[in-house]
Amino acid sequence: MSKILVITGGSKGIGKGIIKAYLNEGFQVFSISRTSNKDFEAVTQIEFDLSKTDGIVALLTGVFENFKSTEVEKITLINNAGTLGQIGKIEDISDIEKTVQLNTVAPLILTSTFISLTKNWGGEKKIINISSGAAQKPYHGWSIYCATKAAIDMMTKTVAVEQDSVENGVKIIAIYPGVVDTAMQAQIRQSDKDSFANIDRFLELKATNSLADATTVGRQIFAIDQDNRIENGALIRVEE
Repeated sequence: MSKILVITGGSKGIGKGIIKAYLNEGFQVFSISRTSNKDFEAVTQIEFDLSKTDGIVALLTGVFENFKSTEVEKITLINNAGTLGQIGKIEDISDIEKTVQLNTVAPLILTSTFISLTKNWGGEKKIINISSGAAQKPYHGWSIYCATKAAIDMMTKTVAVEQDSVENGVKIIAIYPGVVDTAMQAQIRQSDKDSFANIDRFLELKATNSLADATTVGRQIFAIDQDNRIENGALIRVEE
């Protein structure tokens, strides 16, 4: 029996840390990302821009052609790919649609397709959405990011309600990984105070070596995935 991880945005940052953790535990890994990572020879890497949402159903359906449902003990989909988009006041942002497509529309379509494709599977089925504390706390300059992550949280809770009424339904949770040392954090630190009023806090986190390590966070997310005590629809902070 096989254990499978399908992850978006796995080539770098938190996604890279997650893949390392799952590989170490014997999972077969499929990564959907704009770029590949040469370090991951054991990973099936599919290059695809998830902001182009028209092709997502066909893409995931193609990935599932690699699986025999009767031979899968566990399958996890991690919706990890995301972007801050432009940082600034909403009237100054020009890439609203692309950010919403990647952060919210793509995970919605992937979740819908995953549930449809695994409907009659007997193994354990899990979806983990990588959310953010920004889903609950407004940040000056992050209107699109905060809104898209809040949408992910509500999607998680609503799909859980639906799946709870299905025999052997999919378990779905959202995880807040905390402030992790990634390229996204580097982007934040390059902002100016007019665009992002909270920049001093993030500069201090880096200066005081207070950012979480992506490899450590990946292991913590793996551990959360294995914890069957967690309620369907839960929103979980990694540090808890």
